[in-house]
This record gives sequence, C-alpha cells and structure tokens, in this order.
Amino acid sequence: MDNRESVIFVTGASSGIGNACATLLAKKGMRVYGTCRSPGTYARKADEFFEMLHLDLSDSASITKAAEKLLSKEGKIDALVCCAGAGLFGSVEDVAVDEAQALMDVDFFGTLRTLKAFLPAMREAGRGRIVITGAMEGLVASPFQAAFSAAEFALEGLVQALSSEVAGFGISVGIIELASLRTAFAQRRRLITGNEASPYKTGLDSARSILSRDEVEGIDPFAAAKIVYDMLVARRMPARRTVGPVKRRGLAFSRRWLGARALERSVRRYFRLD
Repeated sequence: MDNRESVIFVTGASSGIGNACATLLAKKGMRVYGTCRSPGTYARKADEFFEMLHLDLSDSASITKAAEKLLSKEGKIDALVCCAGAGLFGSVEDVAVDEAQALMDVDFFGTLRTLKAFLPAMREAGRGRIVITGAMEGLVASPFQAAFSAAEFALEGLVQALSSEVAGFGISVGIIELASLRTAFAQRRRLITGNEASPYKTGLDSARSILSRDEVEGIDPFAAAKIVYDMLVARRMPARRTVGPVKRRGLAFSRRWLGARALERSVRRYFRLD
C-alpha cells in the first residue's frame, strides 16, 4: 500500500484508539477521513492532519452519506479502520434489555452498517483492507460486561465469516483485540451498578477496581495505532493481532488450553470475585 496514494476511512476518530489511528496514518502520508458524531463542535488538535466527517453508527443514513462523500471526492477507498464503539458495565440482572440492545446497535450493527457502505467499492476495485478494532472480551468474557462481551464475540464471528467471503475479491480483513488502553473509554463506559443493597455490589466493586487498575496501567493508544498501521502496510495483512498488558493477554490466551470451568476460575481470580 502506497502511503501517499492511500485513502483511509477511520470511525471513532474524535478520541481514543480511533483518534490515534487517524492521527498516525495521516502523519504517515495517507489521505485520512475520520468520523465522529459532532464534527462541528470537535476541537481539533494541532497534529491532526485528517478530515473529519459526521457519522453516527446507529444511523444508516449518516453512514451512507459519509461513504458517498468520500467516494465522490476520492473515487476509491483503500482501507477501512473501524474503531468507534461504546461500553456498558453492570450485572446481567441489572442491565435492561433495551440498554444491551442499544450497545449492540452501536458496537456490532454499527460496524456492520459501515462495512456494507464500503464493501461494494472495494469489491469492484478488486482490492481493499479492513481492520476491526475489537477487545479481549471477544475472546474471554469479563464479568459484569456481558453485553459488551457479547458484542465483541459477535465482531469476532463477523470478521471470521467476512474474511472468507471477500478474500476472492482481493479484500483482506483483520481484527486487533485490545485490552487496557489509556484512553477516555473507561470514563464513557455506561455504568449500571444498582444500589447499596444490590446482591452484586461486592463483585461489581471488585471487577470495577480491576478494570480501573488495568486501564491506568494500560498501553498508550498510539502503540496500538502503530500496530494498525503495520497491518495496513504489511505485504500480507495478518488476520489477528492482540494488544495489551501481558497479564490480560495471558488470560485471553489461556482459553486455548484450559477447560471451561478452569477458565471460569481463572477469570474469577483475576477479577477477585472469590
């Protein structure tokens, strides 16, 4: 992929991993279009050399409009990097079904809508690269993040199926599984913690403290963005990269050799639920 000629579309570019990806890719000489829900009020930083478009993952019309604007201006799309998403923390019992549906609508169906907006152009061109930024919860579910984990598991299945479907059209699809980045994602994560009398309070407090600790000690989002860049320019794009502290990656990798009950015990120990 020639940096100077490459046109890249990055969702969720106002903060976190999406902003880091859009900023880094633009600095590498690529023509980058980032997206956020309110570009008119977005305070651009001095080193952000990319164009910002309006896009709401829950609104198909806004995704179609953003795709049409890019394709009309550039005539092509070389790579799609899907970073936008939301979080939800709470017990299965306390999280309302409509709250879980809203999360799935953004994290999974929003990604699906974005893919469908750009796949025809990539298929007709006979080339393209797609990187989905997922989470470790797509490999091993985290307690009190059931809806978020379900959305991440769904993304894993989507990437696996899509990769097989489009390989014959010259399109490569990969996923980068993130854990414990130092971003504002934790502050934006919706919290459903019940009340002081909740039977889940002890577990909720423990799991939340571990998540907070991991995120404070997490890796810089630009380190993850560098891996996304490496995936895009690799001669053969890897199907999967896992990014995060060793202890979180170790928990995810342990699923390969642990039985279901042993893995559950490891998760409970990690989040201090025993």
